[in-house]
Amino acid sequence: MLDKLNDIEKSALESLDAITDQAALDAWRISTLGRSSPLMSVFAEFGKLSKEEKPVIGVAANRVKVALEAALAERAQAVKNAALAKSLEEEKLDVTLPGRTKHIGRLHPSTQQLRRVLAILAEMGFQVYTSREVETDEMNFQMLNFPLHHPARDMQDTFFVEAGDRGDNPILMRTHTSPGQIRAMREAVATNPQNPPPIRIALPGMCFRYEQITARSEIQFNQVEGLAVGKNITFADLKGTIADFVRRMFGEGARLRFRASYFPFTEPSAEVDVECFVCGGKGCQVCKNSGWLEILGCGMVHPVVLQNGGYDPKIYSGFAWGMGPERQLMLRNKINDIRYFWGNDVRFLEQF
Repeated sequence: MLDKLNDIEKSALESLDAITDQAALDAWRISTLGRSSPLMSVFAEFGKLSKEEKPVIGVAANRVKVALEAALAERAQAVKNAALAKSLEEEKLDVTLPGRTKHIGRLHPSTQQLRRVLAILAEMGFQVYTSREVETDEMNFQMLNFPLHHPARDMQDTFFVEAGDRGDNPILMRTHTSPGQIRAMREAVATNPQNPPPIRIALPGMCFRYEQITARSEIQFNQVEGLAVGKNITFADLKGTIADFVRRMFGEGARLRFRASYFPFTEPSAEVDVECFVCGGKGCQVCKNSGWLEILGCGMVHPVVLQNGGYDPKIYSGFAWGMGPERQLMLRNKINDIRYFWGNDVRFLEQF
């Protein structure tokens, strides 16, 4: 039995030295160390050995097995190194080929535009004020001069978080950033109730409306609310502020217009349009063939809203607006469908 083990070891090592590729190496491993190999048959015959022979043969068989496994590992590394050297000799590296493109993450285009808007407003003296997205009916509507069952509520279809009678002040997803006006004014008044400080803030955030999704409207969108409250603020201040913002955002040659409108929380109210850069004012799907695209609604803060915020409308006045950054980005980049922003199409997003 010892002679048989020596012959097995000698024969296996000789055949292993002649192997030069991985396929032959795998075949050697199966034939030499597999279940049906001669070495494994020695272990299978242990039961036929005497008590004196078993420890001797067992030690010898294990030594041969360990030696063959070590030789296999050494030969496998040699075969691998030889294959690598051969590939380096045969393959050529073309140093003129361009390198692989590294895909670097970036901010979403809506986030980029939102930051651009806030940067311009910061230069104009507006401070950022953030407010909650989940609001009460009272803050989202009633404090902004939307009485219960007022028909103006139909202007903004609402996602209600808690169903029930509107008289119960249900919880909802805010339909605009305007509730932040009330919260900001009340916080300012709390610092000095007798002589509240002036306010000049920008309120950014996501809004939600249960609407038909089209090329120019979505059920969720970013909005930036602007609010200025103080003494002797007039509509001329509002027009000057909006005109300055439009020039900073779209360039000195940008054309804009004010149209009379209606909002329950402002009086008088207006909508501001910028000439459609997508079609150059000729008319297209985005601007509804009018040549103009609405970028914001604005007006003088309604006396009821000022009073709900804690400011005496006989002493203080103010103006406010709400603008959509995505719609402005459509103008800047001639994008004809607002749905691209939330479609998660990488081909669109990677352009920004």
